[in-house]
Amino acid sequence: MKLHDVEQARFNMIEQQVRPWDVSDSAVLQLLSDVKREDFVPRSYKAMAFADMAIPLPGQQVMLAPRLQARLLQDAAVQPTDKVLEIGTGSGFTTALLARQAQRVISLEINPELADLARANLQRANIHNAEVRCADGALGAAAEAPFDLILLGGSVAEVPPALLSQLKVGGRLVAIVGEEPIMHARVITRTSDTQFKTDEKWDDNAPPLVNFPQPSAFKF
Repeated sequence: MKLHDVEQARFNMIEQQVRPWDVSDSAVLQLLSDVKREDFVPRSYKAMAFADMAIPLPGQQVMLAPRLQARLLQDAAVQPTDKVLEIGTGSGFTTALLARQAQRVISLEINPELADLARANLQRANIHNAEVRCADGALGAAAEAPFDLILLGGSVAEVPPALLSQLKVGGRLVAIVGEEPIMHARVITRTSDTQFKTDEKWDDNAPPLVNFPQPSAFKF
């Protein structure tokens, strides 16, 4: 793709996929314009960098469609002082978007190959306030807690209490929760040491994160 064509494709992605999906936050739209999504896509899928689809990554993982990444970021309402925990780094694109808005990002990726890929991508994008760790995201990063924001880069059947316990009071967790065929994006805010408030945002599906507990099929 020539540079002009790339920029036109990026513009079309923002105007035709992201904006119509109720993403109106000018800071988020500007980030999608500034951070080069194509640099975070595996070489064999470069031509689909701006398509409205999930892009395959190593280890049977995927990079979420642009509109999902943008909507999660908008719901996260990242502040410049935020310390962020991201679960599921993937190729590092959402990590880069978060890092451009937050003070610090710790991103956990269970797949070593993906963790290496994301580190290289972030370095190339000159992102220096994000750290990728090869770790099981279901456990969070208790030693670094509490966090202002925890963002899950894939779906979970239910949010583990271990992650909620790592939020600051006033902090929020953004996740796509549920199972096929219908999942709900939620923002869960910690309102006190023992209480949480859940806002349902929108419905869509995302591939499940690895190693998160499945809810019991039996209801007593």
